[in-house]
Amino acid sequence: MKKILFFDVDGTLYNSEKLLPASAKEALLEARRKGYEIAIATGRAPFMIQSLLEELDIHTYVTFNGQYVVYQDEVVYANGIEKEELANIIAFGEARNEPVVFLDDKQMIASVENNDMVAESLHTLKYPYPALDSSYYMQNNVYQTLIFMEEKDEPLYCETFPNVQFVRWHQYSCDILPKGGSKAAGIAKLLTKMGLTLDDAIAFGDGINDIEMLQAVGTSIAMGNGHEKAKAVATHIAEHVDEDGLAKMMRLLKII
Repeated sequence: MKKILFFDVDGTLYNSEKLLPASAKEALLEARRKGYEIAIATGRAPFMIQSLLEELDIHTYVTFNGQYVVYQDEVVYANGIEKEELANIIAFGEARNEPVVFLDDKQMIASVENNDMVAESLHTLKYPYPALDSSYYMQNNVYQTLIFMEEKDEPLYCETFPNVQFVRWHQYSCDILPKGGSKAAGIAKLLTKMGLTLDDAIAFGDGINDIEMLQAVGTSIAMGNGHEKAKAVATHIAEHVDEDGLAKMMRLLKII
């Protein structure tokens, strides 16, 4: 039976230095040689993982936490927040000095310039401050929007905007997703396209945005460096990403 492996990027494939360990690369290539389909499942945008896709020769991926799904270089599903809903969220944030960053498949655009929360959050992804266009979402298809606010203010947003969900990835930033949007939902779209089921999928992740994915698939692995909530729902827990945890677990599970 054909199996597909889904890998989160930050904290799973990429180590603490945002680098792909040689052991992880070798493990993925070996899994492919053994007949596994290899796919990425990330909160990042497609343009943010281009070098990784090229290095590993991967053409199937779930990005924007399930909002933009590609199978063999073909877009099979794309989704985003309704423009009117997004406008309301942006206006609410503006009044509180809490900006946003828009992302499509090719670039990211900031709503304000020189904001410390934006700069610090994107720095952890090794990305520079984006170009500025506060109305970018009105003229373009935006597949994900980041809102920059502290964790203490998150309940206020959740209460004010019940039709969307806020998924935190940094102490100063959340992804804004449609209600029901997740990596798991994107994976389900992809598996339907491939004629596979969730039981045919094995997923590796570490973050809060991996929880639904880890719960949904047949076999799930949380990295040792992962969030406790991710570890709590996984069927297996690997060692730390910096200690070759990915490759070690793939051997333990006899994937390689």
